[in-house]
Amino acid sequence: MKLYQVRKGQFVYFNNELHRVYSVKPMYKQSVHLVKLKDLTQHLTNASKVERYKPMHLDSFIFNNKPFTLHKEKKAEEGDYILITNPNPDYLDHYSLNEIEIVSSVETKGVITTKSNGIKHNEYLLMVPGRDKNSHPIDYLDKNKEDSDVNISDQSQPANSFKGEMPNIGDVYRKRSGNHFIDAMVVAINGGTIFLGNNLEVSLEELTDSERWEFQYSLLED
Repeated sequence: MKLYQVRKGQFVYFNNELHRVYSVKPMYKQSVHLVKLKDLTQHLTNASKVERYKPMHLDSFIFNNKPFTLHKEKKAEEGDYILITNPNPDYLDHYSLNEIEIVSSVETKGVITTKSNGIKHNEYLLMVPGRDKNSHPIDYLDKNKEDSDVNISDQSQPANSFKGEMPNIGDVYRKRSGNHFIDAMVVAINGGTIFLGNNLEVSLEELTDSERWEFQYSLLED
């Protein structure tokens, strides 16, 4: 791809694996910042080394070590993951292309996520856990490698599956410490380890425990 074709939120293949573009910084040599969907690790590259993919109904992929299948004909329920493929936020909402959020409540015209975003039903694809037998695996660009590696990934899920909200770089979380609060921003993510400002390092499980940390807002949303 050319640099001008790369946009935040796009799904792309890099080193044969599926990633999401987190940001594009034209002033740097490695101008494209990616997050690998399979394990949430971060990678830097340039536009010539990525190939775009547009997710669609019945695509399946590994997200944070768990398989999901995208469905456009099913409506989300509380606790479900959604992939925002057709974003149209109003001035009070803060979300962008291909963000993954968790449904907090369901309304007639759409859903409210745990990040307090109101998302209409036509803006997302539901992420159904597991691989539908009719699904199209998109984990790898090279389909020969896909057949073997995807099957291994499906059969070797970690015992402690993550069930909370997915943090993004730039998200600000608040923790109650005694009689005062600590606010810290996510500055890096490495699999299940989250690095925050103030030299804090926490597990994904801890940060997404609503009784210990609470999401506030994102500083880096467009």
